[in-house]
Amino acid sequence: MDVIKEILTKIKAYQTVIIHRHQRPDPDAIGSQVGLAEIVRASFPDKMIYQAGGPVEGLEFLAEMDEISDEMYQGALVIVTDTANSPRISDDRYKLGAELIKIDHHPNDDPYGDLVWVNTKASSCSEMITDFYMLNQDELVMNDKAARLLYAGIIGDTGRFLYPSTTPHTLEVAAELMTYRFDAAELNRELEQIPMNVAKLAGYVYQTIEVDEHGAAKVMLPQSLLDEYGIVDSETAAIVSLPGVIDEVIAWGIFVEQPEGYYRVRLRSKGPVINELAKKHHGGGHPLASGANAKNQEEVNEIYSEMQELCEKYKK
Repeated sequence: MDVIKEILTKIKAYQTVIIHRHQRPDPDAIGSQVGLAEIVRASFPDKMIYQAGGPVEGLEFLAEMDEISDEMYQGALVIVTDTANSPRISDDRYKLGAELIKIDHHPNDDPYGDLVWVNTKASSCSEMITDFYMLNQDELVMNDKAARLLYAGIIGDTGRFLYPSTTPHTLEVAAELMTYRFDAAELNRELEQIPMNVAKLAGYVYQTIEVDEHGAAKVMLPQSLLDEYGIVDSETAAIVSLPGVIDEVIAWGIFVEQPEGYYRVRLRSKGPVINELAKKHHGGGHPLASGANAKNQEEVNEIYSEMQELCEKYKK
């Protein structure tokens, strides 16, 4: 029995299914998590299906989380979507369930769970959940809610089909989802629009970005600046792709100072592989899109220096 059929067998065997995703969710985290929840609800209306995790941080137009007690985990199947490493799972009560399934498209460096389905070739976890439905259409039901959520996850993680992760299969899956009733153009607008203070931060990014002769770029966002603009860390995700439109930039890091004093690091690349660099600094991710952490300015400088070396080697 392949892993996809095995996952369906597990879902059918449990009365209660609780689905988690990663902290600080993006559209793919919410899309895959709640998209799967909606499919399972529609397919098995007698089951108790819940979506677990903390605040959705500006993605309330997609979905919100359920209130879940500790007791509800007893004898439940827990599924975690779009989360490479177990410390990043939002709400650590995921450990309280009877069995745990991991569904993800990031490199499988932390193969947690009793059952693991990882497909690093998928553009997004939402693409995988759509595949899960399409391969089990005789037993599963897709609806408009699920299709909207999964489409949001796919366009979120592919940058509206601009990133290299977009494949012919990705477009086939998206086309299938668009046959359901939801306003794709409106959804794109909701995902793209930003508040005025974030727009002003975008101007700051372009004014202060540093780029070396090899195309390695760095943007520093100190906590004092975020306070001045009235911006929280989650809102800085909207500006991460901005350096990529600059022709001389090959790879870049956005260093966001946290109230505790450390830096959250968002790394992106047009060519050099950066996820091994991220792993060295308490992070990880995809070859061209990763995240890391720096405990102080010294580690910030270290990460940027390593990025510069990668860009120099790449240009040779």
